Amino acid sequence: MIHLPNDDATCGWYHAITKTPEKPRLTGEQTADYVVLGGGFAGLAMARRLALHAPNARIILIDAQRIGQGASGRNSGFVIDLPHKFSLEHPDPAHKQKLLKLNRSAIDQLSSLVSKYKIDCQWSAAGKYQGAVGERGEAYLDHFEHLMKDLGEPYQHINGDDLSKVLGTNYYSRAIYTPGGYLVQPAALACGLGDNLPDNVEVLENSPINNLSKEHGKWLLHSKHGVVKTPKLLLGTSIFTREFGFLKNRLLPVMTFASWTRPLNDDEMKAYTGLLDWGLTPADHAGTTIRMTADRRILIRNTYKHVDKYGASSTVNENVRKQIQDDHRKVFLARYPQLIDVPFTHSWGGTYAISRNFTNFFGELDDGVYASACDNGVGIAWGTVSGTLLADLVMGEQSESLDDIQHVTGMPSLNPPEPFLGIGVKSRISLAKWLSRSEI
Repeated sequence: MIHLPNDDATCGWYHAITKTPEKPRLTGEQTADYVVLGGGFAGLAMARRLALHAPNARIILIDAQRIGQGASGRNSGFVIDLPHKFSLEHPDPAHKQKLLKLNRSAIDQLSSLVSKYKIDCQWSAAGKYQGAVGERGEAYLDHFEHLMKDLGEPYQHINGDDLSKVLGTNYYSRAIYTPGGYLVQPAALACGLGDNLPDNVEVLENSPINNLSKEHGKWLLHSKHGVVKTPKLLLGTSIFTREFGFLKNRLLPVMTFASWTRPLNDDEMKAYTGLLDWGLTPADHAGTTIRMTADRRILIRNTYKHVDKYGASSTVNENVRKQIQDDHRKVFLARYPQLIDVPFTHSWGGTYAISRNFTNFFGELDDGVYASACDNGVGIAWGTVSGTLLADLVMGEQSESLDDIQHVTGMPSLNPPEPFLGIGVKSRISLAKWLSRSEI
């Protein structure tokens, strides 16, 4: 093991929630019927579904940090029903419809859990705006409209004053609104799900696994203070799946960054003039994502970095974060010059896995080892549905949804060796940023 999860302590979402007491760490020698590694949305769904199938089994969910501290608590809080932009261009209409159905089943599942357990996470059927600033963004928006027509999904054009009344800024020239997506406070949702798992799921936090071995048909997960043995291991470890020898040279670690303000006061809300609780993603994928949260915070997200040294040896230091925050500040003030006195309180990064062929892995990696890996940047819905169905696969439960997810997933393509991979990815990110500079 080279890289262990060790995210920065500056995530605004996580700072904003009320913390529950820490769960125990992995200590001593333990055995379990099933072990789920990774407490993000995929791992949480795996553990829940396993417990429902096998209520008498001992199921252990292990996270290297606390639930909500990792990538699942660091995204922008969009629970997207539509296939991702690249998936929307897939030539097979049935493929896109399967993705749409899978994402919507995840939204239904999460809606039910939020309601059942009264999880306070700003869960909202707010839909999503996709916005354009200028000609380049408008061209992408026209292409998106064409894809939406092919998919047969409803959408609405929002222009001029109607758009500025929502966003509180006239910076954007046009947007397309799609009604099926949800917004959420992601760290609050992850923690709420973790606090309401079935009774036969034991959660172990702050227990990074630094070695995986096999002995007499059982998998042994070794931490600094203990070991757990299991015949069935489910990995919800995203990019860290590589650290256990699986999907090596097939996953790309990318970090994206966000900053947000403190909650606006009443006078600042009057100056802002827009609505609460909306989210906008850029028509040009290298542009800026922006959200106004239900508790009056404005969030800015852009900037992508290839981080070949992620986890504990992350190359993203405080100087890099300061530069990113300065860039976010320029973006913020370009949209909201009337809020010049509103400071940012937090800036943070999160690492996720993408693949060169934009393919998600789902299935068995080795005898008794299963994984859902590589969410390609759409983690909440995909993590939830893929984790649920992976548990079904392990338990031998057949369904149309399981058939669908096996149809739309596959093997991420091989990457070129380093240093060529890093040079190529960094060059491509830099080029995309330059080309999209008018939309950032």
